[in-house]
Amino acid sequence: MELTGAQIIVECLKEQGVDTVFGYPGGAILNVYDALYEYKDEITHVLTSHEQGAAHAADGYARATGKVGVCMATSGPGATNLVTGIATAFMDSVPIVAITANVGKSLLGKAFLIAKSGRPGPVLVDVTKDVTAAKYEYIPHRPATVTRETKDIRKEDIEQAASLINKAEKPFIFVGGGGVISGASGEIAELSARIQAPVCDSLMGKGAFSGEDPMYTGMLGMHGTKTSNLGVSQCDLLIVLGARFSDRVTGNADTFAKNAKIIQIDVDAAEINKNVYVDAYIEGDLKEVLRRLLEKIPAQNHSEWVAHIMEMKKKYPLRYDESQLTGP
Repeated sequence: MELTGAQIIVECLKEQGVDTVFGYPGGAILNVYDALYEYKDEITHVLTSHEQGAAHAADGYARATGKVGVCMATSGPGATNLVTGIATAFMDSVPIVAITANVGKSLLGKAFLIAKSGRPGPVLVDVTKDVTAAKYEYIPHRPATVTRETKDIRKEDIEQAASLINKAEKPFIFVGGGGVISGASGEIAELSARIQAPVCDSLMGKGAFSGEDPMYTGMLGMHGTKTSNLGVSQCDLLIVLGARFSDRVTGNADTFAKNAKIIQIDVDAAEINKNVYVDAYIEGDLKEVLRRLLEKIPAQNHSEWVAHIMEMKKKYPLRYDESQLTGP
């Protein structure tokens, strides 16, 4: 089947199950927009007032749906206006694909696999205008299956982490965005219950551990609770699950969790020992790592430590002036 480059781009979007695209058109990408119009019954285009809005909208769409967000812009300043939204997606590990108008044809069709695999993030596909206008033989392809990153999970790293956990008397768990992305809620809850470890989280980690669980102590860091911050300062083992140790969490990295040994589990090797040096680490998909780690960890009793944390939760609750709030 012979199609224009622009039509092939839209066909590739269809293959990936894309039903919504955010964008702002311009000269260099008009061929793609012409093709997109042909598929208007299958793909909805949301026109934004500025390219930056398109990137942020794609980011929000990906967070809300769990699918890859897609945005489009033209060349030059149109493409550079996407930068802030792309940076946001990169920092928060959100899968988006941005299509703009200048790159080699060999990259076409692989963007969604890159965006979704390993640590999710943004991908930019830049296609020249002549490619969008020229015709090529198009052969449909089934989208590649995204598998969990397990090749770098080492048995010795699992053993070292398990040893530290089994020796700890005051363990504390800190959950980041990786807990949400990997779908590891069940494993995190099981780890907390099995070793009687309180759990705090980052903003990106919210939802990975139930806020109604008695072991939950709230967010960590400058926007966190006093209990979480004191708990991390007093624990003898901090288990960090899919978090990148941002400065809003750690404050002074040199004094962060100064009384504790630290275990870091992350799919991205670049995040390990980047902001805070750790005593042990495991690289790989968090859900799969925890599944293997739990096999090495028996039930433990840390009742005195838990009682201390519960007492702090009662002593330092989050308060607000009810007279200043309105509502039904």
